[in-house]
Amino acid sequence: MSHRIYNMSFHEVFQALIAKAERKGKTRQDVFDLTSWLTGYNLERLEDLFASDITYGDFFRQAPHYTPFRVNITGKICGVQIETIEDPLMQEIRRLDRLVDWLAKGKSVTDIIGKYQV
Repeated sequence: MSHRIYNMSFHEVFQALIAKAERKGKTRQDVFDLTSWLTGYNLERLEDLFASDITYGDFFRQAPHYTPFRVNITGKICGVQIETIEDPLMQEIRRLDRLVDWLAKGKSVTDIIGKYQV
């Protein structure tokens, strides 16, 4: 099944995640740091992709190296348990959503990563 978000612009979706974090006093860099930890993209590559026309789905499909700790990212996002999502690509997308949710709730990048890196 192909979800609409897979074909959306990475820039548009990522900008929305940044805006969500910034509304809560966090920074663009915080979102980049969490994304880098999750996907293995270095910060320079993330900046390049942010300025490119890559789709959100391709951003996740081409991730260099997902952290093995990502399986610890559980819970509900948009009313759905992350660990029960059958589509692996959607599961990765929702994991990033979950990380940004924690950021928007006032947690630091260090605390968020520490929570899952067990």
